[in-house]
Amino acid sequence: MTNHCLTVTCTTSRGIVAAIATFLSDHGCNITDSSQYDDLDTNQFFMRISFSSQEGVLQSDLEAEFAAVAKPFDMQFAFHDESIKMKVVIMVSRFGHCLNDILYRVKIGALPIEIVAVISNHMDYQKVVVNNDLPFHCIKVTKENKPEAEAAIMNVVEESGAELIVLARYMQILSDAMCTKMSGRIINIHHSFLPSFKGANPYKQAFARGVKLIGATSHYVTADLDEGPIIEQDVVRITHAQSPEDYVSLGRDVEAQVLSRAIHAHANHRVFLNGNKTVVVSASPGSYSSERMG
Repeated sequence: MTNHCLTVTCTTSRGIVAAIATFLSDHGCNITDSSQYDDLDTNQFFMRISFSSQEGVLQSDLEAEFAAVAKPFDMQFAFHDESIKMKVVIMVSRFGHCLNDILYRVKIGALPIEIVAVISNHMDYQKVVVNNDLPFHCIKVTKENKPEAEAAIMNVVEESGAELIVLARYMQILSDAMCTKMSGRIINIHHSFLPSFKGANPYKQAFARGVKLIGATSHYVTADLDEGPIIEQDVVRITHAQSPEDYVSLGRDVEAQVLSRAIHAHANHRVFLNGNKTVVVSASPGSYSSERMG
C-alpha cells in the first residue's frame, strides 16, 4: 500500500465530497483521514484527504484522471506522496533557539521535513549546522549588496529543490520581489506584541508596561512586513514577579514551539491560503498519532 494525500480548493458547491470519494473508491483507494471546511464568507471550499492505494496505482495516473472530476467544480488540487519529506531551507541570524529546536525535532522524527540547507548572514551557527551534516551557507547582506545576496539565496533554494523557506529568526527584510516569487512558501516567526511594541527590545518594552501574556505568531511572508496570513499562534502567562530576562526566556520557548507547529502543518499539507488568512485543517483523532509532534 502507498499513502497519499489530496488537497482541494474550489468554490462551494454540492456534490464535491461525493465526487472525490467516488473517484478514490473507483480507483481502489481507501480513505484514512478526511478534513474539510466550507467558508461561507468567501464561498470557498477546502478539503484534505489521506488515502492509501494498492500497489501499482501510480500517483501520476491519479492526477491525470482526477482532472476530469475537478473540471466541473473548477478545483485547484494536488496529490502528495506522504512518504516523501518536504525539502526545506532554514534561514537564521544570531538567535538560534528556533534553529536548534527544528534540528532536534527533525532528528527525532517529529518534523516530517528534509533540511537541505541552512543560510545565515552570520557565522554563529556554522559549527552547529555542519555537526548535523547539513550544508551551511553564509550570505552577508548589506544595503549595497541586497539584490546580489537575495539572488544567491534563491540560487541555494533552487539548486537544493527546496519547497519551503523557514525564517527561524532571520533578521533581514526580504524584498517584495522575493516575497512575491515565493508566495505561500516562506514561513516567519516573531513575538505577538506587534503592533504594540515595535523596534528594539520588545520584551523590555512589554516588561515596562506590565504585560501579562507573552505570545508568538507564525505566518506566511508577504510584502507587507509581519502582516502575512497567520498559520499558528500561542501564548504563555507571566506575572509581575518575573524579570525582563524571564520574558525573553519564555518568549524564546513559545516562539520555537509555534514555529515548529506551523512547519508541521505546512509540511503535512494542512494549510490553505484563504485570502488574507489561512484555513488549517487538523487530523482526525484516529489518525493524529501518525503526525504527532514530539
